[in-house]
Amino acid sequence: MTEGVAWLTRASIGLLPALCFLGALLLLDSYKLVRLRLVTTIIGAGGAVAVACYLVNAGILRATGMDFSDYSRYVAPLIEEAFKGSVIIALIRTRRIGFLVDASVLGYAVGAGFATVENIYYLSSVADPHFTVWIVRGLGTAILHGGMQAIFAAMVLHNADMRDKLDARAIVPPLLLVTLVHAAFNQFVLPPMQETLLVLMCIPPLMLWVFLRSERAVEGWIGSGFEVDQELLALLDSGKFSDSRAGQYLYAMRERFSGEVVADLLCYLRLYVELALRAKGILIMRENDIEVPIDDETKGKLQEMRYLERTVGPTAMRTLNPLMHMNGRDLWQLYMLGK
Repeated sequence: MTEGVAWLTRASIGLLPALCFLGALLLLDSYKLVRLRLVTTIIGAGGAVAVACYLVNAGILRATGMDFSDYSRYVAPLIEEAFKGSVIIALIRTRRIGFLVDASVLGYAVGAGFATVENIYYLSSVADPHFTVWIVRGLGTAILHGGMQAIFAAMVLHNADMRDKLDARAIVPPLLLVTLVHAAFNQFVLPPMQETLLVLMCIPPLMLWVFLRSERAVEGWIGSGFEVDQELLALLDSGKFSDSRAGQYLYAMRERFSGEVVADLLCYLRLYVELALRAKGILIMRENDIEVPIDDETKGKLQEMRYLERTVGPTAMRTLNPLMHMNGRDLWQLYMLGK
């Protein structure tokens, strides 16, 4: 085997498995919740995180004089998982993640980008003829990086949904868990090939189980959400909204806000319900491989909603929460329409 062919073989083993598994996740996403452009951007972000971690780790090693082996076992896992996790936290905060499906895909994309850049560095700097090294890096370390971030993203999103906010209690426990798993992998208690086999036996099946379960949850959310949104829209169109409990609640706000603000809140509520129904309809069409473009009318409604949010202010907006029951998934669907 020539040197060039050997290098290409090592590169394929070291780089392709993690990216191929990511491609499989995208194919399984029947609702097309994650766009390829966003995935490639997040892969790039994961690669940038790998460069940042390299610089931070090198700086800490120089400053402390710590043994490299001890550092890679006990310190590096926390730094690397925290840096990768920051990308996921930013995506959740900006409502680009709404379900466990897209959490798994984008979480894995961060880890895959990190592992790709890391393995490219090893390919360029380590001339190791043993293909077992690249099997361990490509099928073990790379899958571990991606899988841990997918699990972290799913756990943080779940915690944020349960607590209705993204705070330290939603983030720290998942971060500690993935750090411990990463650190345990770096202990090399088992021979490297056995650790790689253990990773392949545990992480991909776990991710696929979470992924498929979340697909069913999306289906249930769309069905139940349609009914609630349709009932509220019918009530708004009936001319009897002011006689309903929701209408009485909203009009009672005139004691706290001006009539103009209450009218703006009612307008915002109607726009929200119309766009929520539109978003769920688009997801159903995507499931049937029908791509629906976002029309100018929908874009105009989104712009009007943003204008109303700025006009009435955050205090008045919070009064709509009991009527809209808005959570992370509902906010995500509006983000999807705005893409």
